[in-house]
Amino acid sequence: MTLALAPQFLARIRRDEPMSRHTSWHVGGPADIFFTPESRADLAAFLRALPADVPLFWLGLGSNLLVRDGGLRGVVVCTHGAFERLERTSETTVYGESGVACARIARQCVRWGLGPAEFFAGIPGTLGGALAMNAGAFGGETWRQVLEVQTIDRRGREHRRAAAEYRVGYRHVEPPAAEEWFLAATLRFEKSPATHGNEVRDLLERRRATQPIGAWSCGSVFTNPPGDHAARLIEASGLKGLAIGGASVSDKHANFILNDGAASASDIESLIGKVQETVERLHGVRLTTEVRIVGERH
Repeated sequence: MTLALAPQFLARIRRDEPMSRHTSWHVGGPADIFFTPESRADLAAFLRALPADVPLFWLGLGSNLLVRDGGLRGVVVCTHGAFERLERTSETTVYGESGVACARIARQCVRWGLGPAEFFAGIPGTLGGALAMNAGAFGGETWRQVLEVQTIDRRGREHRRAAAEYRVGYRHVEPPAAEEWFLAATLRFEKSPATHGNEVRDLLERRRATQPIGAWSCGSVFTNPPGDHAARLIEASGLKGLAIGGASVSDKHANFILNDGAASASDIESLIGKVQETVERLHGVRLTTEVRIVGERH
């Protein structure tokens, strides 16, 4: 992709950047342009300089993302490492920018004596990604804590929106306007003097005991169907350990697909499809992906 950009942005731009460097599955072809802003003003100026027809993708920690082997045409804006402010704004409210890791929110709220925030420790991404999909763990969900959000549109204009302006469901968020992206959120908690680090440690220990932590994965691949669990259906279908190329269904948690170090995005996507087909054939349930799949095939 040939795109002329002002000299002021060149130090923060990489061209043909392998997305395998930026996703927790460690797969994905190159992004035409990879941009990490240094401030909101810098981001706004960059967005204003982009032609309206250039596709935009937003990236945090890349933990819920499968980028196909052909890569991404357009621009990737990386918020992690850019927007990482986290502060307490009142006795019960916290302001966090979109690039803040969710695990950091959990740890800091424990220090502040605020809850329920421990569940954020089980979300492997950033606050921006958690807002985009209403991420959750251990029975908690991101949008239950949201008071308001700050967004930015393609023209670089910022907006403040109340939580009530969004239609929110299980791993699903419908924004009031197209092409607005999250910059920050104000989260509401309760004073919880009993909240302490042991609770976060206990949750993380439970996670380590039941999930393949440390392996290359995206976390849960499929959403849970109503009244059931995707992992149970996959395991009941005899799919634990099933492999295509370098990708395999985890023996430890069936809703995880692992990259053994040699998988391609195509291997992973093919395995996702195989799991869906098998579960639907055996149980009559079509599993829906929680992971976002983007980009071009080879």
